[in-house]
Amino acid sequence: MWSSSQRPAARCKPSAFPASFGVPCTGMVLFQASILRTAATLSPLSRKSFMARKKQPVVPGDTDSSRDHTDETLLKAGAALQRAIFNSANFSSIATDAKGVIQIFNVGAERMLGYTAAEVMNKITPADISDPQEVIARAKALSIELGTPITPGFEALVFKASRGIEDIYELTYFRKDGSRFPAVVSVTALRDAQDAIIGYLLIGTDNTARQLVEAEQKKLDQRLRDQQFYTRSLIESSIDALMTTDPSGIITDVNKQMEALTGCTRDELIGAPFKNYFTDPERAEAAIKLVLSEKKVSNYELTARALDGKETVVSYNATTIYDRGRTLQGVFAAARDVTQSKQLETELQHAKAMAETASRAKSDFLASMSHEIRTPMNAIIGIADLLAKTPLTPEQDNYVQIFRRAGDNLLNLTNDILDLSKVEASQLELEHTGFSLTDVIEKTREMVAVRASEKGLALVCEVAPEVPTDLVGDPTRLRQVLLNLLGNAIKFTESGEVALRVRPAPPAAAPGTLCFVISDTGIGIPGDKLGAVFEQFTQADSSTTRKYGGSGLGLTISKRLVELMGGRIWVESGVGQGSEFSFTVPLALWEGATLRAAVTEGGGPQPVLPALRILLVEDSPDNRTIAMAYLQHTPYRIDIAENGAIAYDKFIAGRYDLVLMDRQMPVMDGLTSTRNIRAWEQDHQCTPTPIIALTASALLGDREKCLAAGCTAFLTKPIKQEVLLQAIGEHSAATAASRRSSAQDVIEVRANPVLADLIPAFLQNRRKDVIAMRAALADGDFDTVSRLGHSMRGSGGGYGFQAITDIGLALEQAAAVSDGAASQRCLAELSSFLDRVEVV
Repeated sequence: MWSSSQRPAARCKPSAFPASFGVPCTGMVLFQASILRTAATLSPLSRKSFMARKKQPVVPGDTDSSRDHTDETLLKAGAALQRAIFNSANFSSIATDAKGVIQIFNVGAERMLGYTAAEVMNKITPADISDPQEVIARAKALSIELGTPITPGFEALVFKASRGIEDIYELTYFRKDGSRFPAVVSVTALRDAQDAIIGYLLIGTDNTARQLVEAEQKKLDQRLRDQQFYTRSLIESSIDALMTTDPSGIITDVNKQMEALTGCTRDELIGAPFKNYFTDPERAEAAIKLVLSEKKVSNYELTARALDGKETVVSYNATTIYDRGRTLQGVFAAARDVTQSKQLETELQHAKAMAETASRAKSDFLASMSHEIRTPMNAIIGIADLLAKTPLTPEQDNYVQIFRRAGDNLLNLTNDILDLSKVEASQLELEHTGFSLTDVIEKTREMVAVRASEKGLALVCEVAPEVPTDLVGDPTRLRQVLLNLLGNAIKFTESGEVALRVRPAPPAAAPGTLCFVISDTGIGIPGDKLGAVFEQFTQADSSTTRKYGGSGLGLTISKRLVELMGGRIWVESGVGQGSEFSFTVPLALWEGATLRAAVTEGGGPQPVLPALRILLVEDSPDNRTIAMAYLQHTPYRIDIAENGAIAYDKFIAGRYDLVLMDRQMPVMDGLTSTRNIRAWEQDHQCTPTPIIALTASALLGDREKCLAAGCTAFLTKPIKQEVLLQAIGEHSAATAASRRSSAQDVIEVRANPVLADLIPAFLQNRRKDVIAMRAALADGDFDTVSRLGHSMRGSGGGYGFQAITDIGLALEQAAAVSDGAASQRCLAELSSFLDRVEVV
């Protein structure tokens, strides 16, 4: 029997298990027991048990320790270790007898199941604390597996172990409180010395945590599979050919679009070089290298070639791909078929080129039309203006007024066409300047008053008291709209009145918005025609055009201008009830109006015109005649040049205070001549001379081109006399005064009356000589300097210019000894003299 000091810690009946049974464990277990050797005699034995295999019963071996007690301490330690393992709280150890009744129930079992050992020992079997459905299912499964009927119950739990088969399985245990938990159970049969089964040992561990981990892992695995499926679905549904390559450019995966693009299967593509499927393999390989170096490539164009030879232009976009450790895995690339878009792009480029050609043709036509119409119109209107200022009979005056009106109408039509083309091309630019609304309305009224008076119409202009008069905006375009609307009102009104009224816009409008209303008592417009009055070349009735004339562009341009200024325009009318055109325009207050008024009021009398020397550059004899007539009664002295080349020669040889430069001329145009003049002035460090461009072209950009070439101002033909005189006065006064204040004293030379007509050409030739001698000195050509100096020495005195004779002699002498420095000083003296000389 068990002695009290050697009994196992687990509570059990000593008679139930002889000391000869072993406890299965991993490794070697030592324990000491007492067995009967002879009757009433106890002999201590050292029992060593070894596990040959996991979960196999221990085969004990006995040695008589009576002859050697040196291992006593070791045996005691082994017994303590055995008890510690068996009573571990980390797993349950349940030992039963051969029938399954629980005999041992360790601390771990108590903790896991909630029972005390006393509550279960000798009372129940492990099957009683197991899920019955699982027990039944296990019995059924084992019956099928082993081919023998197994009764559900404890037998199902230990059947394999009873047959010597290793048995580890999962089972659900019920706790005392009714809760359940999964366990992993290892079953071992306990045998006596004769190998008869005397019981079973069930070692179990709580599998809850493991199942949770496994469940979570299953979720993660499923999520990964779902993600892979989703990703693959995205890849396959893409319209682009997608592929991945390793860093060396070997394809590692593709989608169906890539298969379609190349005509190869996925298996054929994987493992093949990326570059093999493009018409330019080197460029394709460069694409891979580029994305590896730049990390990303966009819109890299390649041409793919399929097995059947079909070529497809693709836009290649790619990026590098990495694993979680940021190790480079390769390249992910997308190739989009852009064949159609490339074709469309080509067609668009062709269409754009055609449109640009058409636009240039239109611009060239408009420029040509403008020039060809404005050039004779300048003569027509100019002559009419000049005639109107001469004594005329009433009949002659009537004739003059007729072709003045005709010229104005033609000019208005030309301006309308040009304005419309600018608006359509979004090339019309607005001013943003301060102006007086009163001045704009008054000047507009003056321009239409004569026509209204001729028809016996009352012309009413009213401005509401609360309307500010000093504003910021584009007065020119505002006046143009008012003239169009008032002109139409007068044209279509036979009796009654035409009125212009200005008032603040309704509160709903933007701050500072004014409303202009032009009303008449004329023929009116049918209701079904109101929507068309603002269309191009449209009038309410075609018979209206025959009776009243007009191009039908005025209202179209007015609408575009109002909208460009940020407003809107509308009309209300009825047949025989007159018309009322209204438009709104947002305008800001002019803060500088007070200063302007003070300057205007402080102005003194008009200054006396200075005696300017003007170079008129104009190829048209008619326009030269008109310009000369405009300037006839001024103190200006006019020289004429028929083209830009002559103008340049005269300018560098003469001394002018201002140049009037036509733009389009034969031989050399005005802009080229202007650029040459400016270059000459810069080379000779001269103060820039005002150059006023006179052009018959009024397209957008013409003014900028003239200013860029070096022109000071820009006037559009036909040019009124007062406009020309004002421009000359504005741009010449300061320059002429500056020249007079900064120049040396003028040298006055009284001309010989007999030679007076020849002197200008003589002086001009001497200026050319200066240029020629400077060039000769630069080349070391003293013969030319000597020859020209000799010529001046002989001719200067004859024209009354002794200084030229003296300088000519000095030049001749300096050239004779090849003295370049002396020659340069003489040329500087001659040039200064020519700039200062004034023939009286």
